[in-house]
Order: sequence, then structure tokens, then C-alpha cells
Amino acid sequence: MMGDDYVKVRVQLEQMRSFGEDAEKEEEEEEEEEVEQQQLPGSSPPHAPVSPDPSSITIAGSDASSTSITCKQRGKSRSRPGKDDKNSCGKHLQELSLHGSAAHAGGKNLNRLGHERTLHIRGTGKILQGKSESNGNYVSIHPSKNIPEVKLANKRRPVTVDTAKAKTSLEALKISIKQLKWKEFPLGRRAACDIYWHGVSFHDNENIVSGQVNKFPGMIEMLRKINMSRAVRTMQELFPEEYDFYPRSWILPEEYQQFSTQIRMVKENDATVNPTFIVKPDGGSQGDGIYLIRDPSDLKLMAGSQAKQGVVQEYIHKPLLIDKLKFDIRLYVLIKSLEPLEIYIAKEGLTRFCTEPYQEPSQKNLSHVFMHLTNYSLNVHSGNFVHSDSQNTGSKRTLSSVLYRLAAKGVDIKKVWSDIIALVIKTVIAVVPELKVYYQAEIPPGKPGPTCFQILGFDILLMKNLKPVLLEVNSNPSMRIEHEQEVAPGVYEYVPSPVDKEVKVGVIRDTLRLMDPTHRKPVSQPRAAGFEHGEEIPLEAEIQERSPDEAALPSLCLKQVYPKYTKQFNYLRLVERIAALFIRFLGVKGNMRLGPTAFRTFIRTCKLSNSNFTMASVDILYIDITRRWSGSTPDSREAGMGLQAFVEAFFHLAARRFKSLPMREQVASLLDLCEAQLESQSGGEDRRSVSCSRALPRANKTQPLGLTNPQLNSPAPLRRAASQDYRLHQRLKPRSLRANVEN
Repeated sequence: MMGDDYVKVRVQLEQMRSFGEDAEKEEEEEEEEEVEQQQLPGSSPPHAPVSPDPSSITIAGSDASSTSITCKQRGKSRSRPGKDDKNSCGKHLQELSLHGSAAHAGGKNLNRLGHERTLHIRGTGKILQGKSESNGNYVSIHPSKNIPEVKLANKRRPVTVDTAKAKTSLEALKISIKQLKWKEFPLGRRAACDIYWHGVSFHDNENIVSGQVNKFPGMIEMLRKINMSRAVRTMQELFPEEYDFYPRSWILPEEYQQFSTQIRMVKENDATVNPTFIVKPDGGSQGDGIYLIRDPSDLKLMAGSQAKQGVVQEYIHKPLLIDKLKFDIRLYVLIKSLEPLEIYIAKEGLTRFCTEPYQEPSQKNLSHVFMHLTNYSLNVHSGNFVHSDSQNTGSKRTLSSVLYRLAAKGVDIKKVWSDIIALVIKTVIAVVPELKVYYQAEIPPGKPGPTCFQILGFDILLMKNLKPVLLEVNSNPSMRIEHEQEVAPGVYEYVPSPVDKEVKVGVIRDTLRLMDPTHRKPVSQPRAAGFEHGEEIPLEAEIQERSPDEAALPSLCLKQVYPKYTKQFNYLRLVERIAALFIRFLGVKGNMRLGPTAFRTFIRTCKLSNSNFTMASVDILYIDITRRWSGSTPDSREAGMGLQAFVEAFFHLAARRFKSLPMREQVASLLDLCEAQLESQSGGEDRRSVSCSRALPRANKTQPLGLTNPQLNSPAPLRRAASQDYRLHQRLKPRSLRANVEN
């Protein structure tokens, strides 16, 4: 009678033949696709699934020694196995596992005539050698002892990158992909790619349902001057000392009267004070439309018949100078994910110098843009601009060269760098709440969609006392690695810029390395709005399974700063918790506005109304705040209460409820109250659902509040109210698609 071990092998060989046919079909489909693309030499086929125990079976060559025991595997037409066969076939099928890509490499030719394979049977110390016949049977399988396993190299499929929409970052991106030995699709691809690199916004390609995109939805809108100023102002109300790195700002035209009154009062109190202000258009970039003023009457409020949207800020009149020139820092920051929040900062950046020696602003030199504005796009047209191949000379230099020079003068560079890191983390924390609202609107929970990451450009000015000041954040920082040069009068051409290439290629390359889908590790999800992150995610964990090609690359130029410094900055994330409540009560997928019924449901669910604050008062509060915000955002075409208006209403409710506490503690106390009410109601609903055996799925307690489907998490009355409210707004004011606005 044939032993149990060899009956088991018979079943295993049948499984391998079936697997080989699937692998061959999959590989042929991949080859057909690559022929259509007519790209560079194709990638290796995808990995075969790897079982939990790769040592259970090893596929090797045909070098096994021969003995005389034979086991034939027949086709489907063979007779039914006996009782012993059934028992042996029914147990331990999981012991069969394929080792890495060796199984895939052999899968294509597994059933071909004359192809020999060897099997190492776990627990027996034996090696079986087999040869396939044309009818699919395996003959001459011999056991052998003490022959070492032969493992084939694990050759992974190269990561695919769609660069069809890359625009100005294309050259640096191509160099990065080549260094990583990944596969580029410059004209796009019918099949899904691993990474999509967009040049402007998330909406550059509307048909992405998987993979990763290098833009977050809503980032352009969130980083416009007005929205950025509002987000930071909200944080300044809660944490005035922590957010003193952003200049005082007024939003135009709505705060023009307030600005004029305050400046007039300052001058009346002290006639010697004559402050300078800088005016920036809301959607401006590359220095376009920026000018300096000393009196509110100098503001250019109208563009034809329309009021100009923008901000006016206090001008930093005592900047740090090098070679008597004003300069700023362009720092590249990667937001790897929103949930959990992961932030990386490039260790190397750029410094952009003015081209005219600095003098404090006066009425005579206010129009000297080459003295006051550091924008490269402006100064490059100055006759004093110096293109240099050196990293520590010229009008554009590396950040490290400037820091070394400051260190030589006795400056505490570690303190400066620490302050810059704190500025970056605090700024990202300020904009994340609104980004989460945009994200759930574009990619609601349960809907297929890509994950996102993005490189931002932080423009930072060092004051004379070395304190960093945030000028602005760019959603689409220039990644061009060449510059214009006049080769003849009026004739320009692009020539390589060594300084730009050194910094920008490293940033893009290492961003791709961090986002490599074959290296990404699952991260434990934080609780309620991301406030209890796990331990620091070490950089080494991202690249611990390097391929031989990656081993030759330099170490990462991106330094993780969050969640590494969670303990220092976690307390700042109060507004994120408010945003989680807002998202929870939106109710309708894709919606970004809270209607009156949903707002009442929020008040009722969190038990915030009482005899002194009736539901009629709730309606008045909603109407008052919503009307004021709709007037301040005339371009908004959606009815209802947005997140910023909801935050204002929440602050008002907190002040009513906890009058004796400081504002920050008022907000934190109301948040605790609301979250406790929601948690208790969710628990009660669970108990009722279980008793009826009709439990609805709800968010796991370890998941962040508001990032799951609100239709499933909220009580039934809330879902009905949200739906009714949405239909009401559809009748009153049809919702239009948001336009893709380029920054």
C-alpha cells in the first residue's frame, strides 16, 4: 500500500499543476499588456502568493539524487481514492507552500514535457524529483536524504508610475524613477499603476480607483492665502503662544474696515510708528500681484468691477541678512498620510536671495521688489541675479551651506532647526481638519479610490533674532531642475541647475521610496481623531526589505517628524476632533456642508440644549453664523454650514457651557462631553441591535472618529435627518461640481 506521505505528495503535485496553469495565464496577460504599451523591457510577472510557511516546500532544479520509489499523479478521470487516500488527502494540505517567486518562475513551464522539478517534503528530510509527461502525469519521483534546499532569488515586479500629468516636475521624476529602476508610463496606462504623479491637483486624472496619487483633494483650496490665514487664526485663538510664527493678517475685502481702524488707532497712539504691510492676492503664486503699503488707503481693492480677494500682513522689517541680502528658505515637506498623520521634512532645502542690498522699508523703496521680495521668479529677471554651479554661492544656494555659515558665526543651528520643525508640524496640524473634510467628500468610506500623499513647499523667513516666520505654504512647489538663461538678446533656453537637481531629485526619489507599495507596513490605527498614535515609525522600517538595486542608493534625505514627536504636539489637535464631529453629522456621502436639520441633530444627540438654550436658539445661531460665512465666501455654491463656520459655532457653544474656564479648556471640555455622549449612545444602540439580531456595522473604537461611514455609525434619526436635509438643499440650491483651481 502506498504510504500516507506519498499520497500527500500526489495531492500536492496536482495543486502545483493547477497553480502553474493560473500563473501561465496571468503572465501571458501581462506580456500582452506590455506589448501594447511598447515601453522599455517589461517587468517580471507579479509574485505568486506566499504561504505562511515558505520552508514547507522548495522548488529547485533537477539535481536530486535518484532512488527507486515511484508515485504517479493521474488526471481527473482516474478512479476515486480509497479510504486511506481520503484521510491522507484531507489533512495537512496547508503544509504545501511555495517559496517566494520561485514558484512563479516555475509556474509557466510546470506542465511542459520533460520539465523536472524537485520537492522538499517538510518533516521528512526527503527530496522528491519528478518529470512531467505530455498528459500531465508526473513519473519517476524519487526520495533522497540530506540534500540541501535550493532557493531561487526573489525577483520582485518593478513599481509602475504614471507620469502623464507630471508637467514641470517631469525631468526630476524621470531621473528618480531611473535611479530606482522602476517602470515609467509617460503616456499613461490602461491597467492600474502603483503611483500616479500629478502636476497640479488631485483631479488631473479623474478615473483613478486604486494606487497612490501625489496630491490630496482640497490641498490647493486649503493653502490659498485666505483659507490658510483663517486656519492659523483659529489655532491662534486656542494656542496664541504656539502659533506666533505667522504674521498678523487681515482678509480682504471683508476685513478692510477693521484693518483701517486698527492702523489708524496705532498711529494716533504713537505718531512715530509707521508700520509696513505686504499685500498678497488669494490665488497668487511666484510673487505675482504682491506689493508693499504703509497706509490702508494704498490698498488696491478693486479689479475692474470685482473686489480683489487677498490678505494683508505685517511686514517683517528686521530679517536676518547674509552678505547684506535678504533671503528665505524653501523647505520641502512630505505629508505621507492623513490618518494616521505622518509628516517628513527634507534634510536639505533651498535658500533664495534677493538681488539688491536690503534696507528697511521706507516710502522711497517700497516698490523695490528685488530688495524686499525673495521670490526666485522675480529676482531671476534682475541684472544682479547670479546662477552658480556651487551650492554655497549665487542667488540660490542649499540650506545646509547657509546653516554651516551661520554655525561658523556661533549660531545655535540645532535650536534653529528645532524651531523650524515645530513650525512645520504646527502648520500641518492647522490645515489637516479641513483636508479631512475634502478627503471624505472625494473618497467617501467604502468607495473605491486611491490613497494620497503630497510634497509641500514651505517658505520660511528667519528674523534677525533667528526666529522662523512662516510666509506661505505652496501646494505645488516648483520641482524644475533647470533654469532659463539668455543665450542671445531676447532668446532664452533652459540649462541645468546643479543646486536644484541636488535637492529636488533627492526629495522626489526618496518620496517614492517611502511610498513604495511593496515596502509599506500596516500601521495600527489611532483612536478618536488620531490622538493616541503608536510608537515612532522608524525610517529603517520603510526600507528594511531592500532590493539589491536599492541597496546602492543613499540614505533617505527625508526625516520623519510626526508621529515621532507626537508627545510634544498632540495636544494641539483639538480642531481635528471638532472636524471629526462635523464629518460624523454630515450624513450624506460627498457632502461638505451641514444643514439646519443635521445641526439640530448634533445639538440634540450631544444634549447641548436646555431651558436656557432652546432649539429655537439653536436655529437662530445656525442662521446667524451660516449667513455671515456665506457672505464672506461669495464663491461658495453650496448651501449650509462649512467646517470653519461649524468651528465658530462650536466655540460659541463651549463659551456658553463652560463660562468660567479659559477658551482652550472650554473647547476641550465640550469635546469630551460630546464624545462621551456619542460613545454612550453607540453602546446603547449596539445592545439594542444585538438583542434584535439586526446589528448595523459601526466603527471600531480604535478607529478615528468621523472617518467611517456616518450613515452606518449614526443613530437612525440622524440618518433620516441628514437625508431629508440633503434633499431640501437639492431643491433649494443645486450642488455644482467644484472646479479644479490651479495655484
